Order: sequence, then structure tokens, then C-alpha cells
Amino acid sequence: MNLTPGFLVVDKAVGITSHDVVAMVRAVTGIKKVGHTGTLDPFASGVLPLALGSATRLIQHLDESQKVYDATIALGVATDTGDPTGEVVDQQPVPSLDPELVDGVLAGFLGDRMQKPHRYSAVKVKGRRLYDYARKGEEVEVEARPIHIYSLRALDLQESSLRIELTCSRGTYARGLADEIAVALGTVGHLSTLSRLRSGPFDMDHALSLEALSQIVAGTPEWARALRRQRGEDRVPWLPRDQVHASLREHLFAPVAALHHLPLLPVSAGIAETLMRGGPVPPPPVGVRTGGRYLVVQGESLVALAESQGGGQTAVLWRSG
Repeated sequence: MNLTPGFLVVDKAVGITSHDVVAMVRAVTGIKKVGHTGTLDPFASGVLPLALGSATRLIQHLDESQKVYDATIALGVATDTGDPTGEVVDQQPVPSLDPELVDGVLAGFLGDRMQKPHRYSAVKVKGRRLYDYARKGEEVEVEARPIHIYSLRALDLQESSLRIELTCSRGTYARGLADEIAVALGTVGHLSTLSRLRSGPFDMDHALSLEALSQIVAGTPEWARALRRQRGEDRVPWLPRDQVHASLREHLFAPVAALHHLPLLPVSAGIAETLMRGGPVPPPPVGVRTGGRYLVVQGESLVALAESQGGGQTAVLWRSG
């Protein structure tokens, strides 16, 4: 039995790309349509939600407006990329810092702010990524964007590093914030580690490590050998796909849970079957205004995602089947 459409949250390891993880999951599941909801840089780790099958069309409807990170700022050294992969461009002494002073500086970053995307970010300007301009030494003007910092607290303070927990809006660049914090502390710095703990409804409690995925697929926690075989290496045998699917099923995040911010409209099995065959969507539940979206559910299964058009009219944005 194939996996039903849903979300698989993977704890991405340091040193691989988000696309590497997508490629692994495509290979082990046999599902061609697999997409992540938001990339993590190779040096970063943590929550990487993947949409499987037709759930890829639900990504745009997710509410991932709030994210949580565990980040370490290396103080006294700035790099051109703002992370550990770059070249050192500045070094300055680190002043004596105490927890009370640090807490006061961090408090000054809370709330609404304007932030320019980092020059090594993947934001597109005139059809090209900012990091492409940066790597070629080209200057390009980019406008600051509004962000919101919900919370920012120190987890550990050392002579040359500050570890923080950051809760922020989508679109916040942690490497840019790390640079600003270092300057506010009287020095320079860069983001040395970054782990995403939560992205919207997805958090580390739901995340499957690559070791655990490898155990499911090949019966070994050595994921690099089992999931990323290099040329010349012996292939680690994979378990039967039906068995892999059965094990992965318990780790899937159901679409209804992923879209829990939207109101529900429960329907009978008969109406659900008609809807999956292309039938009309029932009117929205009470309280849903024109332009509002809602979930049509039968039991715990998502049948359709619909939008109220006003005047009793509705539009189907996604349907099962």
C-alpha cells in the first residue's frame, strides 16, 4: 500500500543540502513528487518539512509564519557570507560581557524591525539570487523587508560566543541578525551554528533523524552509507518498499494537522466520495468570510481545501483523490 499524501518532517544533518534530503526521500519512497517547505543552508540542521505526493500543492497554504532557531554567534570574527563557510573579512576584540548586559541588548531587537536580506541569501533580484551577485563581486541594491522578532534569549555566553534561541517571523535572516547583535555588543561576528527547532506546525518532536530514516530503510543507522552511496562503495541493501512505507506511515504528519489554523467542515462519507469525484464543495462553515479558506474533512481525512467566494459560491483549491 502506497503512502498517503502528507508531510514527513526530517531532522536535516549538517553538511548536506535540503535538496539532498528531498532526493533521499524520493528514492526510498518511490514518490516522485516530494518538496520541502523552506530550505536550510548546508551548514544548518534541524526541522525540514517535506510534502509527499499531492500534499506538495498544500505547501502554499501552510502557516509557517513563525519559526524557532537555536543559533550560535561567533564573536570577534566576521565572514563575508555571515556563516562558517565564508572568508574572514574582519576581526575585532570582544569586550567583557555579562549576562545582564547581553539580555538588555537582545531585548532591543524584539518586535517589528526592517531587515535587508543578507548578500549571500537566496533572495532573487532581477531574476538572479543575491549570492550569485556576491560571488561575482557585483553590487546590487536590495530593499529592507519587515520582520518580527517574537522572542530572543541567551542560552549560553562564552568569551567568544553567544548561543541564543530565536523565535521570529518567516523571512528573517538569522545570519543578518547575528551580525547586528555582534555589533550591538561592541564587536563583529558571524553565525557559526544554526538549528531550526520549529517551522509553523512542524517541530523537532515530529522530526525523523537521518539515522532513524536509514534504520527504517536499510536496517542500519549509518545513513551516509545507506542513503548517499558514493561511487565505488558497495550498496547497502534496502528493505522491501512496502515494509518501508509501513514504517514511515507512523511518522507522517497528516494534512489536517498541518493546516490546523483553518476552520473545519465535517461531511459524511457519501458527500466526501462525491467531492473526490469532482462534485461541488459544500458551503463554508459559519464565520468564514469571502476569501476565507476552510478544510472539508471526513473523519480525520482531508477531502478538500476550499475558499469562500461569497454569495454561497465556493472554489476548490485542493481535493483528495
